Amino acid sequence: MNVIVFEQNESGQKKITGIQNYGTNVHITKVINITDALPEFVDNPKEYISDDFTGDLVLDHLVHPDLSYYLATLCSRKGIPVVASGKKSIHAFNPFTCCGLGLNERLGEYGQQFGLPEYRITLEGKRITSLQVLRGAPCGATWEVLERVVGAEIEEALTLLPREVQYLCVANPSRFDPISGKSPVHYAGDVHCAALKKAIKQAKKQ
Repeated sequence: MNVIVFEQNESGQKKITGIQNYGTNVHITKVINITDALPEFVDNPKEYISDDFTGDLVLDHLVHPDLSYYLATLCSRKGIPVVASGKKSIHAFNPFTCCGLGLNERLGEYGQQFGLPEYRITLEGKRITSLQVLRGAPCGATWEVLERVVGAEIEEALTLLPREVQYLCVANPSRFDPISGKSPVHYAGDVHCAALKKAIKQAKKQ
């Protein structure tokens, strides 16, 4: 699967590294990094975003809303799905955070491997003896916390894992959701905690 990334001043680098480190058959074939100082309103986004690209998926890590809007509409015309976390567009997938992305067949291998986290766990009594990532955050946090959680008792892990994920989260903590009142960082911790609880429940049934 070929993925194209649009970013400003390397705003997507943490996600790019995570995808490269933890993805399988998901290849970032092009990175368009816009470094220009932009005006408050971009009247002609074509000056910054050319239409001479093709791929299976576009990841929008642009900061300027005018550029994000133009990119989403351009990709819609080209028939390329776009993941634009934390943004609002009818032409893109808009999870609150990258680790909030639900499953969708249009997102191919990327969508199977990255988004709402899923774990497989092994327990020995009340202690976690192994933890495997089935699906995780493209920033890599889902994987990077494993060594800190394996060996912990269940109750400790349910506090430890979300806290460690929040330390690693690169989302803007000031961008609060008006409905839940939570920031993306808190949300990231919550979805990882929920994934761990689900994995624990499944492990206890076995």
